[in-house]
Amino acid sequence: MAIFSKDEAKTILQKVISLSKADACEANLNGSNGGNIRYARNTVSTAGENSDVTLVVQSSFGKKSGTATVNEFDDASLEKAVRRSEELAQLAPENPEFMEPLGPQEYGESKTYSEATANIDPEYRAQTAANSIKPAAEKDVTAAGFLEDSHNFAAMHNSKGLFAYNQSTNVDFTVTMRTNDGTGSGWVTRDFNDVSKLDTAEASKIAIDKALMSRNAKAIEPGKYTVILEPAASIGLLQNMFFNMGARQADEGRSFLSKKGGGTKLGEQIVDERVNIYTDPFHPDVPASPWTQGGQARKKMDILKNGVVSNMFYDRYWASQKDVDPVPFPGNGIMEGGDASLEDLIKDTRRGILVTRFWYIRTVDPQTLLYTGLTRDGTFYIENGRIAYPIKNFRFNESPIIMLNNLETLGQQVRVNGNLIPYMKIRDFTFTSLSDAV
Repeated sequence: MAIFSKDEAKTILQKVISLSKADACEANLNGSNGGNIRYARNTVSTAGENSDVTLVVQSSFGKKSGTATVNEFDDASLEKAVRRSEELAQLAPENPEFMEPLGPQEYGESKTYSEATANIDPEYRAQTAANSIKPAAEKDVTAAGFLEDSHNFAAMHNSKGLFAYNQSTNVDFTVTMRTNDGTGSGWVTRDFNDVSKLDTAEASKIAIDKALMSRNAKAIEPGKYTVILEPAASIGLLQNMFFNMGARQADEGRSFLSKKGGGTKLGEQIVDERVNIYTDPFHPDVPASPWTQGGQARKKMDILKNGVVSNMFYDRYWASQKDVDPVPFPGNGIMEGGDASLEDLIKDTRRGILVTRFWYIRTVDPQTLLYTGLTRDGTFYIENGRIAYPIKNFRFNESPIIMLNNLETLGQQVRVNGNLIPYMKIRDFTFTSLSDAV
């Protein structure tokens, strides 16, 4: 069993710290039980389970640090790992950005664990495959999907007395449906901490329907279009924005949040005033670990409020240089939405394009967050409030900042990749060329 209780983890970590002869010592203990099933061509191809526990010991002398990793927990193995980390630390160069370990912290309780997810068994995984393969075969469609579930724990302890522990569960499901004539494709993704919220049959039906609807797509001219972005499409651009909101990047002039001539855009409005994005590790729909690597406590915090940059992320070193409090990188992103369903947004659109998802997103200009990528697995032309016909895929060139300034309507939120993202209608989205890929 790869899941240690809080007491079991603490006993091991306290023993590690007691063995240390270094100026500072930090130990991280992580374990997981997991399983998966993969299918393609309407046939299961692989399935399995895995279990592992790993201990990482970091010892520091002054600003020199070394780490050692072990997955045996008898006294001799623990001492060997501690001594090895100390030997490596003595050989290492000094790290000019080294930070002393944190002292004890207070953490809130986040409901990242679900008993139902922890108890997923091979029968459940097999039924997931059947929920895709059987209806696909009945519709002359071929299914390819992957379900992965995990039950994890993370614990850390250091020589300053900090101790942290958290258990979590996750289940991720994706499925692609292709029509057997090779002209149509549909796709769906789902992820939850609690598997009881996952309906793989419902998700598979959506992908099948999109595959059938997208057959024999028509080519239309590239250009600027009103688009309805499903959350699985917009998350790729929005996550790239989140990842680039570090204060150091902005202070050093390397970020979209850097101002010409120096300074940052903290406190400035950069997108439509209806855009509100925050992080909350305790949100019941997208719970996240209440602490980060190194033991910093996460909390609910605005990122963009009424379109204004409310916070940037400071690691402990950069916060010390700027004489501000550290702001840890968040475990989730929550964008407020509206009441409109996807169907409502379509009905309210005279002419536009519905995008299922983007993929192969690559950076064009990091300082404006300009990205390029492709649509995929179901792109449709909307006319007079209904889906008129499928269209060939496009390459796009767009920035999430421009996108959020061209916001027309916010729809209902959907969980995707551990975040809550609404359906969005965006005007003047830039498509630059056609793609023949289905």
